[in-house]
Amino acid sequence: MQLDFKAIGEDFKHLNPQDPGTWPAIPKLVALVLILGAIPTAGYFFDTQSQLEVLERGHGEEVKLKTEYLDKKKQAVNLDLHRQQLREIDTQFGALLRQLPNRSQMDALLVDINQAGLGRGLQFELFKPAPAETQREFYAELPISVKVIGTYHDMGAFASDVGQLSRIVTLNDVNIQAQKDGVLTMDATARTFRYLDDQEVAAQRKSTASKKAPAKK
Repeated sequence: MQLDFKAIGEDFKHLNPQDPGTWPAIPKLVALVLILGAIPTAGYFFDTQSQLEVLERGHGEEVKLKTEYLDKKKQAVNLDLHRQQLREIDTQFGALLRQLPNRSQMDALLVDINQAGLGRGLQFELFKPAPAETQREFYAELPISVKVIGTYHDMGAFASDVGQLSRIVTLNDVNIQAQKDGVLTMDATARTFRYLDDQEVAAQRKSTASKKAPAKK
């Protein structure tokens, strides 16, 4: 059977939009197909699409909540381990803090550093603590300008003795220059540290807070 496209075209030309019942069979079939296709298409854009978007957002929220749940579950399972680690950190911090002298012990520490050099036969040409400390969050730092004369062996022994003091002392900016007969001159900065007492910590925090506070207009 061959389709007469010319006749079909004539059928579409003479359609009466006001009376679809009088249309020939093929235009009726085409109109039915278009209607059947338009209904689900319109339903998708006006209803189903928004529902799919809501479903997609819900799926994303579900994934997020599952991730948060697993993270919290992992934290809960490892809670005892975290507490133990925190206790160990507190213990280590306390041990380090005990290596820092308080204000009343600083003079004795300076004497210990001086005696460590004299005990190794070094000659001090300069031993000058800075006029003021540099305060940090919970400790203060005092640099000491040091210049000593002696042999390389004695200077090495002095550095070792300083490192073995019961309090924390570091040697920084070390500069060694050779003199005559194997004698050396060493310039360095010894840094000592002490912990701040409760009043100093409170004052330090108050000062930090005031710096961070916005200026009043």
